[in-house]
Amino acid sequence: MSLESVKTHFKQWNRKNDVMAFETSSATVEQAAETIGVSPARIATFRGEGDHAMLIVAAGDAKIDNKKFRHTFGFKARMLTPEEVLEQTGHEIGGVCPFGLAHDLDVYLDESMVRFENVFPACGSKNSAIELTLEELSEFSFAKEWIAVCKA
Repeated sequence: MSLESVKTHFKQWNRKNDVMAFETSSATVEQAAETIGVSPARIATFRGEGDHAMLIVAAGDAKIDNKKFRHTFGFKARMLTPEEVLEQTGHEIGGVCPFGLAHDLDVYLDESMVRFENVFPACGSKNSAIELTLEELSEFSFAKEWIAVCKA
């Protein structure tokens, strides 16, 4: 059902038909990159963090820098459990995205993605993605702001 909530989300921009569904899994960064035919860094990844759940979207090769995170948000980063991810986002791990969310979560975009014109976030399932410009990603995810919380 998660893929359908994402497609419904994209209707408002007439982009529902741009959501790609694959025969093979795209649940990991490596699988998604191989399936789509791009470098793993261009796969937009998502991390749930903190006591107040939030989503941070970063490049596929980026890792959270705990010191930068604490400096930006004022608390220590904590990954959500798979159960918390599903409850908060409505998406299972491997398909998590900032679109069609079950709850209104704060979404932040990490500057690790600015080296690319386009990225490929998942679309709510373990075998889906959409190609978006960074401007589209920001608009369609209702991102609060761009941040720098990943290691260089």
